[in-house]
Amino acid sequence: MHIPDGYLSPQTCAVMGAVMVPVLYKAVKEVNKELDKKDIPAMAIGSAFSFTVMMFNVPIPGGTTAHAIGSTLLAIVLGPWAAVISVTVALIIQALLFGDGGVLALGANTFNMAFLAPFVGYGVYKLMMRLKLNKVLSSAIGAYAGINAAAFATAVELGIQPMLFHTATGKALYFPYGLNISIPAMMFAHLTVAGFVEAIVTALVIYYLEKVGEDNILYQYSYRLRGEKR
Repeated sequence: MHIPDGYLSPQTCAVMGAVMVPVLYKAVKEVNKELDKKDIPAMAIGSAFSFTVMMFNVPIPGGTTAHAIGSTLLAIVLGPWAAVISVTVALIIQALLFGDGGVLALGANTFNMAFLAPFVGYGVYKLMMRLKLNKVLSSAIGAYAGINAAAFATAVELGIQPMLFHTATGKALYFPYGLNISIPAMMFAHLTVAGFVEAIVTALVIYYLEKVGEDNILYQYSYRLRGEKR
């Protein structure tokens, strides 16, 4: 899921970075509106959680690995805009300090994992709740949808590179494989393995928060923010 530097053209990196500027601006405005200063530690916990789960890579067929993100979970607990900031912070730390994901590719990586994943996941979660599914199952379905939306966006960003950026002889300048390879490769890994890992992690945490209830700071914050009945 983390796109390294050199896989996307500078033009693509610039466009994705530009897209994320208003997204982050909106996120900061919404978080300032919804959160008190005393709630900031909850976002820090969210960033730490996302950072941690992304470091656990699960082997998948084909000799590569995939990982959970935690973005839908954070969107459910903290709100989608707070999730944008929390996951973005985790991705920046990974890129700058651990070389996990490119610095130039931060715009694309944050768009996929910190914006698209939490909003798709949260939207599906809310839809499932309206359909009267319980919160744990709704969160699992939302998380599965969110990470696969991010995987699809990643596959498209990579797969269009040889179409748009190549030499006169047709040799790809950056990522060499087209959509016919990038989409099946990414979606197979996430539909069959990573999506279920994300769903299980999310469901287990939501189940735990429901069980500990009143004694958990994230639980209290989530319901206060959302105005939901306990």
